[in-house]
Amino acid sequence: MSVKILLTWNIKANMEQEYYGFMVGQFLPWMNHKELALTDAWVTIYGNEPQIMVGVVMPDAASARELLKSEEWLDLRDQLQEYVENYTCKIISQKGAFQL
Repeated sequence: MSVKILLTWNIKANMEQEYYGFMVGQFLPWMNHKELALTDAWVTIYGNEPQIMVGVVMPDAASARELLKSEEWLDLRDQLQEYVENYTCKIISQKGAFQL
């Protein structure tokens, strides 16, 4: 059964330029290299929800857990956290395009 890795975060104040450079230069190319199915990329414009939400579909929960425990992912996540705060990651059942 397909699952979705749901990532959320807020960009740190005054780190926007560095954050976008990291996303374009490292985060997204890594996801493409791994052939991950990025299905969601949302930005909250107004309200108290996380500023950024990203969804990645995986074939099953075991594959998702394996990816999230990999040294490559942990290194990438640690780099991301230099630019963001309130990072969360959860594995959920895939039910449609937009999920919280």
